[in-house]
This record gives sequence, C-alpha cells and structure tokens, in this order.
Amino acid sequence: MPRGHPRGTSDLIHPEKITGERCAGKLARTVREGAVGKGPGPRAPRRRPTSLRRWREHGLINEFHDRLRGKVRESEGREAEPTAGIIDAQSVRAAATVPADSRGYDGGKKVPGRKRHIVTDTLGLLLVVAVTAANIGDRDAAAGLLARLRRLHRDITLVWADGGYTGGLVDWCRDKLALTLEIVKRTDDMTGFVVLPRRWVAERTFAWLMNSRRLARDYETLSASSEAVIRWSMVTRMSRRLARPRAAGRH
Repeated sequence: MPRGHPRGTSDLIHPEKITGERCAGKLARTVREGAVGKGPGPRAPRRRPTSLRRWREHGLINEFHDRLRGKVRESEGREAEPTAGIIDAQSVRAAATVPADSRGYDGGKKVPGRKRHIVTDTLGLLLVVAVTAANIGDRDAAAGLLARLRRLHRDITLVWADGGYTGGLVDWCRDKLALTLEIVKRTDDMTGFVVLPRRWVAERTFAWLMNSRRLARDYETLSASSEAVIRWSMVTRMSRRLARPRAAGRH
C-alpha cells in the first residue's frame, strides 16, 4: 500500500492526490460495481466519493457527458445537436440512505422510492434528466424537464411520449415552448408485449442504466447526486461506444 495512505482508505476519497484520468476510472468503477472498493455488490458505499460531488458542483460531469454525446452522434453520421427526442419516466426503489422528504410511492407501478425522468435523442443518448420522489406524476415533472430541454437544445422541435403525457401538457408545450409533443399510443387491438415506435428508445436507455449496479436502486441522499450518477453511467457507455472498432462497411 502506498506510503501516506491509511490502511483501508481508497484514494477515490482523496481525488486531489491522484490524476483526473485515474479519478474518472474509479468513479466509473463505483457506478458500475455499486460500491467503493472490492467485493460483491450491489450495496451502498460507506463513504461518498468526494470526486463525484466536486465534479458535479463544478459542472464537469455535465460538460464531459455532453461533449461525449456530441462525439457519439457525429460518429454515427448525425449532427452534434439533435432535433427530436423521446421522454419517459422510470420508478426505482430507494435505499434507506434516501431521506423521507425526497421519496414517495408510485401507486401505478407499486414502487416506493424515486422516479427518473429522462429525455433522450433518437439514438437513446441522454439529453436531460430529473430525479423526483416516485409519487410525482409524469406530466407534473415533464413541464420543467421539457422547459430545460428547450433551453439547452434549441434545435429540438419534436418530442415523442407515451399516453401518460396526454392532456393539457401537449397544448402547453405548443404554446409556451414552440415544441410538438407527439403521443405514441397503443391501439385497442394490441395484446401482450408490443414494441411501439420511438418509445422503445427511451426504454432501452433505462435498461442501459440498470446495468450499472449503483443504479439498480437509488442510494443517493441528494437528487442532484442521483442525476450525476445517471450521467456518469451514460459517460461510461458512450466511452465504450467510441472506443469500439467500427464494423466493416458500416456508415
């Protein structure tokens, strides 16, 4: 063990003593494995990696994530900025570390905890995210989320959504945000599991996030930390995607 490091102390807890590259690698491992240090997960870390908090407070995670997203889109032959998106929400159970005032109960999904609201582009890459108590309705959270989306991504004029976003939200988006919210519904003759146009893209993004053990449930005290972990999970996925050799003949 390096001199000056107390036994059992991870240098993830001291990001100022290590390089940014090494710190990023340890953050990625924390999100992927769900715990600081070795051992089977998932479990909540006993100590919070201060690098996550510092990078979040200085906006570094957001900047790193957004730059990578632009690189991935360009590698797929798209413009760096998207023109359409998909909105969806996912309820997840909350650990005991989550304060009672930031958790709730989703009666529809029968899940106690928090809810993740996301907007992705058509490749499934994250554009904006908000974490709320699970009892917050999809439409209630969507207003603020879509307003932030319009502010950050001025080229977006169309967003697809499921039936949970019907009602006055459609007119509000058109009148206040100059944004078309198109509802993709199941038809009456559909039975069982059916892949619906566009909506499956955001569902796949949620599946990607659940591959990170730290996101199997919500462990974070602050909702802002939950959002940062979600972005960092996407950072690791996009990094692997860019590092992956392109298939022959792929354009």
